[in-house]
Amino acid sequence: MLRHLLYFLVCTSLTARTLDAGAMVDQALAAIGGRDKVLTLFRIKETFHFGSTPEPEEGKKRSSRESVIEPPKFWWLGKKERADEPAKYDVWAWTLGILTDPGTKTEALPALEDEGCQCLRLRVSGTVEPAMDLWFSADTHLLRRLDWRGDFYRFSEWREHDGVKYASRTVIHKLASGKPWFFHDVTGVERLAELPEGLSRP
Repeated sequence: MLRHLLYFLVCTSLTARTLDAGAMVDQALAAIGGRDKVLTLFRIKETFHFGSTPEPEEGKKRSSRESVIEPPKFWWLGKKERADEPAKYDVWAWTLGILTDPGTKTEALPALEDEGCQCLRLRVSGTVEPAMDLWFSADTHLLRRLDWRGDFYRFSEWREHDGVKYASRTVIHKLASGKPWFFHDVTGVERLAELPEGLSRP
């Protein structure tokens, strides 16, 4: 009986904390270093593989790449811009840049638990279609999970560069089954003051 009462009180408290979407945005941005530290133009090094396990299948290796990204509009692989690529919006959410855009609308959702972590949730729309659901740890206010377009992304292994925190590991799962299908690690981030020579915005 006491356990049920405590669980009810925790859930009630968390739900109450979700009522102010603006406060959730402020807490999330403060948690990574502040609104002025959000990555807006940066170089990123990554390794990744497709599959259902953290390690590639036997006989296969992780892929690696280096990109320059200016989300949500531009993503260059080498000198080629990726054009109409939905992943630009994933990255925009990962940086929390989507929360700084004046056109973004936010709506607080009921708090839920994700793998034992109590999470505050925020739906963002207006600048992305369909809407995204962002899950933040109720303790740290760091981004824990993103639900979008039939998938959910779990973020972990936080690092810091030039005053901003970022999740260096992402695992993408299918919403319908919960099964993972993509494992991704950020091995390096460099904030850029301007677009590198040889690159141009279409």
